[in-house]
Amino acid sequence: MVFFIIALMQLQLNNVLPVYFEEGRKNQSEIWGKNLTFTKGEYVKIVAPSGSGKTSLMHFLYGMRKDFSGSITYENKKINQLSAEELAVQRSKQTSIVFQDLRLFPEQTVEENLEIKRQLNPFHPADKIKQMAERLGIGNKLKSKARICSYGEQQRVSIIRSLLQPFDFLLLDEPFSHLDNENAQKAMELMLEESKLRNACIIFADLERVDYFPFTKLYHL
Repeated sequence: MVFFIIALMQLQLNNVLPVYFEEGRKNQSEIWGKNLTFTKGEYVKIVAPSGSGKTSLMHFLYGMRKDFSGSITYENKKINQLSAEELAVQRSKQTSIVFQDLRLFPEQTVEENLEIKRQLNPFHPADKIKQMAERLGIGNKLKSKARICSYGEQQRVSIIRSLLQPFDFLLLDEPFSHLDNENAQKAMELMLEESKLRNACIIFADLERVDYFPFTKLYHL
């Protein structure tokens, strides 16, 4: 009998600390200064009060900033040592993100913002954009420029955008800050479904716990 061992992709944090924090911050945190491993299929909740470095952590994990000590590795590759080309490939295939500040193209329509992202490395066909938009209550906004949409509508656009590509890890930085509870739950259900399709890990950082996120690990930043 032959047994096959499938190694799941891992993300590791080893003694990570932003350079602007004192060493003592490690004693107050379950993330900073710790050795942690996140694996595909896990749902990680990070409770992160204001000023604790939540957005910095998300930017570190996405490879946007390098102002930290310690190391962050994806499959034994240190993220701050990747070339620009290697980092671009990782972001298109392995890591997706919902930014707190959204980062949409304001003069492009909602549909254009989404289609631009989808075409970079398609996971879904083009008609999936309309399906997701309808599901999150913004189907009537597809032809509207992003800048004239409310912040809550833009937030849903950003959520859909993150789900149009392949990913092993989905990073969420306060993704529901401008959504009411009903719309937040609808968005969470969609993200959970999409993550299950990929057997992906969700790393969800927010100010408090969210009851409708079925975390398998909980940390306080």
